[in-house]
Amino acid sequence: MTLPSTFDAFRIHTEGGHRSGVEPLRLDDLSPGEVVIRTAYSSVNFKDALAGTGEGRILRAFPLVGGIDVAGHVVASTDPAFREGDAVLVTGCGLSETRDGGYSEYARLEARWVVPLPAQLTLRESMVLGTAGFTAALALLRMSENRQLPALGPLAVTGATGGVGSLAIDIFSRAGYEVHAISGKADQAGYLRAIGASEVLPRDALQTTRPMESTRFGGGLDNVGGPMLASLLAQTAPYGNVASAGLAASHALDATVMPFIIRGVSLLGVASAGTARDIRDEVWRRLAGEWKPRHLDLICTREATLAGLPDVFATMLAGGSHGRTLVTFEPG
Repeated sequence: MTLPSTFDAFRIHTEGGHRSGVEPLRLDDLSPGEVVIRTAYSSVNFKDALAGTGEGRILRAFPLVGGIDVAGHVVASTDPAFREGDAVLVTGCGLSETRDGGYSEYARLEARWVVPLPAQLTLRESMVLGTAGFTAALALLRMSENRQLPALGPLAVTGATGGVGSLAIDIFSRAGYEVHAISGKADQAGYLRAIGASEVLPRDALQTTRPMESTRFGGGLDNVGGPMLASLLAQTAPYGNVASAGLAASHALDATVMPFIIRGVSLLGVASAGTARDIRDEVWRRLAGEWKPRHLDLICTREATLAGLPDVFATMLAGGSHGRTLVTFEPG
């Protein structure tokens, strides 16, 4: 396939102060890689908003194309594992951190991280999932491997209206767990129930300053950090698991060891960006199979083009978004 001489990309610079926006690039401007794709979709994660606005120190090299997720069709490859026309995706793996990311009409990728699109997923669905869905499913995989069972009790999901939280609710309920959503957005209770939450609780209903409380949850996924994570640990049933995947409120954890040594509670870290390839493949297999969310159309609450990204970033950082935002490069 003949590539255009230039194409549009959303690029982030630091020289002379932070700036970002859509600009024309050539293929040779992109980070090296064995696989070139024509981008169909990307998505917006909180990390993307921090990088795109300069509010967070995400990028470790400049300038870089933003976007930690990308999916599309191969247009050129020097790796025999990929042929022109193959549908593929990449999430994390250095995108928009150490190498150019997915906010580009064409992306050049390292073959070792390119995942063939599972047959049960469309490219669009793969990016509604993106890093957020991958993170939620990775959390469930880690909990399952540590003997988390529905019989232990409901799974709590904090930061429930965000991308990871929304997809976790859908994925966990699909996997047979009762899910309790913890959110500070009372006006989104109907949305949370529609995507699979059996209970919707306000944030102050969970928080405690005591090292231990009566057991309330079988485990959970925390996207908030700080006192919320400590409170969830204090209310988790014996041998339940709490997966930590975010720090929307705080990176600190002021807690005691009592839930660990009295109830055998496990705190599991979820680091999605650098997940080993074998685990990455297993997560995507499950996301396309028995854990595939049932409410992706409800969770995808907004679509944007490259030009609309600054507005999306501002809304997200101001706490005005919920669910997932899909970045589109082609119709449908």
